[in-house]
Amino acid sequence: MILSLLTLHVIGPEHFTSRVAALAVAVCSFVVALPESTHLMTKRIAFGQLVIVFVSTVIHGAQIGVVMHPIQVASSTTLGAIASVLAMLFPYPRLAYYETRKFYRLYNENASERLNCNLEAITASDNSTSVGLSTQAKSLTTVGAKLLQSIRSNMIGMQWESPLRRIFNPHSIDLEEKLQDLEIPIRGMNIALSSCTSFSVGVIDEELRGVLLNCREKLSQKLDQKSKCFAPSDATTIAESKKEILNKNLTIAYKDLPTSFFLYCLQLLLDELPIAKKTDHMVEKTRKTRKIREFVLNFMPSNHNLAFAFKCSLSLGLAVLFGLMYNKEKGYWSGLTIAISFVTGRQPIFSVANARGQGTAMGSIYGILCCFILQRFGDLKFLSLLPWIVFCSFLRHSRMYGQAGGISAVIGALLILGRKHYGPPTEFAVARITEATIGLICFIMVEILSRPSRASTLVKYELSQSLRTLQDCIGGIPTTIPSQRDMPSSSSQALRDGHTKLKSLVYRLEEFAAEAESEPNFWFVPFHSACHSKMLESLSRMLDILLFVAYSMEQVTRLSQKEGVCGVDFQDRVKENIDLFKNRVGNTLKCLEEIIRMKSLRKLENDLKNKNLPCDIESGEYPNADAYRTLSGNEEVDSITGSFRKLLEEMANKTHTSKDEEMLKGQLLFHYSCLGFCTNSLMRETLKIESEAKELLIWENASTEVNLKQIYCKISSLRSE
Repeated sequence: MILSLLTLHVIGPEHFTSRVAALAVAVCSFVVALPESTHLMTKRIAFGQLVIVFVSTVIHGAQIGVVMHPIQVASSTTLGAIASVLAMLFPYPRLAYYETRKFYRLYNENASERLNCNLEAITASDNSTSVGLSTQAKSLTTVGAKLLQSIRSNMIGMQWESPLRRIFNPHSIDLEEKLQDLEIPIRGMNIALSSCTSFSVGVIDEELRGVLLNCREKLSQKLDQKSKCFAPSDATTIAESKKEILNKNLTIAYKDLPTSFFLYCLQLLLDELPIAKKTDHMVEKTRKTRKIREFVLNFMPSNHNLAFAFKCSLSLGLAVLFGLMYNKEKGYWSGLTIAISFVTGRQPIFSVANARGQGTAMGSIYGILCCFILQRFGDLKFLSLLPWIVFCSFLRHSRMYGQAGGISAVIGALLILGRKHYGPPTEFAVARITEATIGLICFIMVEILSRPSRASTLVKYELSQSLRTLQDCIGGIPTTIPSQRDMPSSSSQALRDGHTKLKSLVYRLEEFAAEAESEPNFWFVPFHSACHSKMLESLSRMLDILLFVAYSMEQVTRLSQKEGVCGVDFQDRVKENIDLFKNRVGNTLKCLEEIIRMKSLRKLENDLKNKNLPCDIESGEYPNADAYRTLSGNEEVDSITGSFRKLLEEMANKTHTSKDEEMLKGQLLFHYSCLGFCTNSLMRETLKIESEAKELLIWENASTEVNLKQIYCKISSLRSE
C-alpha cells in the first residue's frame, strides 16, 4: 500500500497508461521481492495488490483516488486474512501445534509398528516370514517419511504460535532432534534386514529371541507414552536387556555383521542416544555463524535474491503490459495469475504452468455451468462453491495438478460464482482464461531466460558433486586414535561436517530429479528416472551409514584411550583394513565422478581426435590405464570384510583378568562390528552406483559401446595434457 500511494502521488492517476502501469508494477515488484527477510506469502500478497491498484488506475484514470483505492484494496486483503483465521479456528482450531501433535502421535504409532515388524523379522524361524515382515516394514517406512514431512511443515507454523506454546506447554521439546534420534536407528534396522539373505537359527537363539521380544514390548510402551504426552518419556532404561544384548554380541559380532548391526541400532534406541547430535562447540560455532550471516544479509541482498527480484519484476511487468494491450478492461488477470505463483527456488515451470492453465479452465467451466443451472436462484449460486472446494482439496494433493492446479481451480470458480455485475459469465470466463494464458506465457519465457539449464543437466552436475563430497566423507573417516589432550569428537568432526554438506547435495539432487521427471523432454534424450531413483536410494542409504560411522568412531576413540583394552598391534591392523577400504572406495568414487561429469561420449571422442593422443592400437588402451583402480566386485568386498571379521574374532577371543576390562572389550567390539558392517555396506552401495552409472551411459549413448575403464582413461589422458 505504501508503494502504491507513493507511485500514484508522484506520477498521478491521470498519467497512467499501459506502459506506465507495467513499469510501475515492475519497479515496485523488484523493491518488494528484494528483502530476503520478508516472507514469501507477504511478497505474493504485495504483488497482487500492486497489480490491482495500477491496472485499476489505467482503466479508470483520474476518477480513481490516490489514497482511497489503495486503502480499499488493503482493506479487502485484511478481510480475507480475518476470514482465513476464522476458518482455521472454526468449527475446531487447527493450530500448527495441534496438527504437529496429531502427526507426532501417528508417527510414534508408525514407528512402533515398524519396530515390531523389524524385531519379528529378525527373530522369525523361517526365511519367507522374515522377508514378508521386512517388506511390510518398508511400506511402513514410506508412510513414516510422509508423516515426518507433515511434522516439519507444521513446525514452521509453530514458530508463530511460540508465545502460546510457552504458556500452554512449558515443557516443550526439540521435536526435530527427538524425531531424528528415533528415525535413524530404525532406518539402520531396515538396512541390516535388507543386507541379510536369511537368518540362521544359530545366530538368533531362543535366549536372545526372548530378550528381543521383551525389548519390543518395552519400546512399544515407551513410544505409546511419548505419543500421548507429546513429551520425552521418563521410562527407565532396560539395564538387564542391554547387558544381555552386549554379551550375546561377543559371539555374533564376527559371525554375522548384519545381525550385530541390528542389535547395535536396538541398543541406540534403548539408550536414546543422540547419534546425529552435533557437539557443543560446533553448535555454538553454528549459532555465531548464523547470527553474523543474518546481520550481513539484512544490509546486503544475496545474488540469489537479486535474481529472484529481477525475475518477479520482469514477469509481472510483461504480463501486465501484454494483458492490458489485449483487453484493457480485463487486464488484471494476466498479472494476478502469476503474482501468487512465485517461489524462491526452482520449480518445474512447464508442469506448473500446465496445471495452472488446466485448473483455471476447469474452475471457470464449473462456474459457468453452475450459473446456468442456478440462473433463477442467483443468491444461491455461491453455495455451489462448497462441493467444488472439497473436490479441489483432493486436486491439491494429486500428482497431476498439485497445489498450483488445485488453487487455480478454486479461484477460477470463485471469481465467477462470487462476483456480481461483471457481464455474462461465459464472456468473462473466456476473457480471464485468455489473460491467464498471457500471464503464464510471460512467466514461462522469463523462467527459461533466467535459468537456461535444464533440470536433467543439473541432476548430472549435482550427482557428480555428491559423489565428490561422498569421496571426501569416506576419506575423512579417522583411522588413528588421538591423544587424551585432543577433543574426543575432533577426529570425526570433519566427517560430520562432510555429512551435512552431502545431505544438502542429496536433497537438491532429489528435487532436480523430481523436476526433470515431470518436465517434457522435447528433442533431448528422455530422462532415465528409474536409474537416478536407484542412485538416489543408494546415496540416501550411505548418508545414514555415514552417521553410524561417525558415531562408532567417536566411541571407539573414547574407549581406546583407556589402558589395557586394545593393543597397538590390533589398532594398526584395523587402520590398515580401513585404509584399504578408503582407498578402494575413494578411487571408485573419483572415477565415477569424472565419468558422470563429462558432457557426452561424442564430445570426448572429438576432443581425443583433436588432441591426437597416443594409444596402444592392439589393446586399445591409453598409457595411464593403471589409473583406473576400483572395486573389482563383490568378491573383493567379501575379502576386505573377511579380514576385518578375523580381527573381530581375535578381539572377541582375547581374555581379560578384570570384569571392567571385559566390559570395555564388549563395548569396543560392539562399535567395531558396527564399523565393519558400515564399511561393507558402503562398498556394496558404491558398486550399485557404479552399475547404475554404466546403465545411464548406455541409455544416453545407445549406439556406442560403454566401458567405464576406457572412458576414464580417455578422460584422464585429456586432463593430463
